[in-house]
Amino acid sequence: MNRGCLFSLGGFLLIATIGLVVYFYQQNAKDPIIHKTEKPVVTDIIKKTVATGAIKPRQEVQIKPQVSGVVDELYVQAGDLVKKGDRLAKIKLIPSELNVNSAQSNVELARLRLDEAKRELARQREINQKNLDVESARVTYANAQRENERQHGLYEEGVISEQEYNRFKLDLEIQKAALENADIVATNSLKQFETTLDIRQQELQAATNNLQLLREGVTRNSKQVANIVVSTVDGMVLDVPVEEGFSVIERNNFNEGTSIAVVADMNSLIFEGMVDESDVGKLKEGMPLELTVGAIQGMKFDATLEYISPKGVDENGTVKFEVRAAIKPSKEVFLRAGYSANADIILDRRKDVIAIKERDVRFEEDTTFVEIEVGEREFEKKEVELGLSDGILVEVVNGLDTTVQVKTLVGG
Repeated sequence: MNRGCLFSLGGFLLIATIGLVVYFYQQNAKDPIIHKTEKPVVTDIIKKTVATGAIKPRQEVQIKPQVSGVVDELYVQAGDLVKKGDRLAKIKLIPSELNVNSAQSNVELARLRLDEAKRELARQREINQKNLDVESARVTYANAQRENERQHGLYEEGVISEQEYNRFKLDLEIQKAALENADIVATNSLKQFETTLDIRQQELQAATNNLQLLREGVTRNSKQVANIVVSTVDGMVLDVPVEEGFSVIERNNFNEGTSIAVVADMNSLIFEGMVDESDVGKLKEGMPLELTVGAIQGMKFDATLEYISPKGVDENGTVKFEVRAAIKPSKEVFLRAGYSANADIILDRRKDVIAIKERDVRFEEDTTFVEIEVGEREFEKKEVELGLSDGILVEVVNGLDTTVQVKTLVGG
């Protein structure tokens, strides 16, 4: 029994010894560490910052009615293209009886005033035609002429003095001036009555138009119907926030009024976004942007930065600045108002430059270098001059070409 245990123990020790020998042999037979390498590439380096925002029309107009009432008919819906002057909706007027009665009274009063002006003008024309208003001045002037002739004869005969004759001569000139003045006054008086008649006619027309506007929403001589809402610009209808039967309020000095439709020019779009304060100092107007729209995959849109807000706003403890950029029109895709978008603002760009991965760069004090392969599993340090970096690739200004192999920091 004891002998069997000894044999078993000896066999176990032998097997364990053989296993250890095989393990150490395999460990010593492993290949040495092999470092991965990569060649520098020729590519474009773009340094950029990102702004988040949305796409909006440059001009978005809210169309509002000129009268209050109820929407009777709608002629457009969202997505329709309209021209300036196209009909958008019709408003049914609901005037109060008090306003209508007041307007009717104004019409009657204006008509009475017009009749009175007609009678006065007719009377004045009759007086003017018969010269009744200047007849007295003409008789007085004729009498002055006769008296002047008589006194002139007496002066020539020496009966009266020159001084006394000059008094009658002066009176003749005064009466002549009075006659001329009477003619002028008569003419002006007739014109005044004609002007008064025109004014009374305009008053009656205005009162009639006001009554008709209250009743029907349209004046007789107007080119535009007041209760018909028309577009004030060319563009696309983005929204119609009312429906038939909705009550609306006119636009005036005390009320903004109810929007009937929102119209915008979709051929002129802008990007509005926010940029972090750490990046806003690097921006300037005219910089190019690349827009990425979340709803449109695989496409980028060009834009140009045209506005940077001078004042920042606090968003959740971070100060951000508003920026706006003009979007270059695209015929391939229709951009809708309100699309969320990210804008890559290009701060700097290098084209066709030698670049390596920024992770492969080593730093020692003020020296920048990489390790390049000089033989099988042998590397040496190579000092390099670096340029623009996009966070992944960095430009190599001097020190490398595309024929060398650069040791990487992964796989080593």
